Formats: sequence, C-alpha cells, structure tokens
Amino acid sequence: QVQLVESGGGLVQAGGSLRLSCTASGRTFRTYPMGWFRQAPGKEREFVAAIKWNGANTYYADSVKGRFAISRDNAENTVYLQMNSLKPEDTAIYFCAADTGNSGNYYSRYRYDVWGQGTQVTVSS
Repeated sequence: QVQLVESGGGLVQAGGSLRLSCTASGRTFRTYPMGWFRQAPGKEREFVAAIKWNGANTYYADSVKGRFAISRDNAENTVYLQMNSLKPEDTAIYFCAADTGNSGNYYSRYRYDVWGQGTQVTVSS
C-alpha cells in the first residue's frame, strides 16, 4: 500500500520561501489526486492546495492563491508545495494526502484516505 512522507518544513521569516516535498512509496502514485492540508494548534485541518492525478489542474485555498504553487513529478513519486511570501498565519503542520479511491471534492479533507505524518512550518514576524 502507498505511504506518504513529507519533508522540507522549518522556520522562516515572514516574506520568505519554503518548498515542501511529499514522497510516496507506492507504484500507483501517478494515478492519485493529491492534496496539501494544514493544521494550526487548536484549529481544524484546512485545505491548502490540490492537484489532478496528471498535474493538468491545480486548486488553491483563497488564503494562499498567488503565493503557493503545487506541482508533482510522477516519475519521482513526489508532490511539491512551493510557498512564497510566507506570513505568520501560514504557521501550521502541513500534511500531504492521497485519494486512492479517486472520487470526491478536491477541497475537502474527507476525499483523501492516505495521509503523511506532517511537517512543521513556522513563520516568524
């Protein structure tokens, strides 16, 4: 079965950039829609970005549109989240997720059935 591992989190200053990576172990990764979600302490896990299985379409939360970019390299079984112009309110644990059933709303966390362990992103003022 597929497993997801995030990396690339860290501490950055406001206005800085960071790139997160999510690598999958399964051989069927290329067929999965993928999403990025984030969760701050005491808050619900919220949608950040998603990408079609073949990378043809991308989807973003209004709060990150124009600043973040999701991409994928199916040959490397990896999804990326490029984060630019970071703000303190972007501070959260970031999770990548896969929809192995290939059905649902890209914006909803309930679509996705496989999740990584998360990587911490902290943005200082």
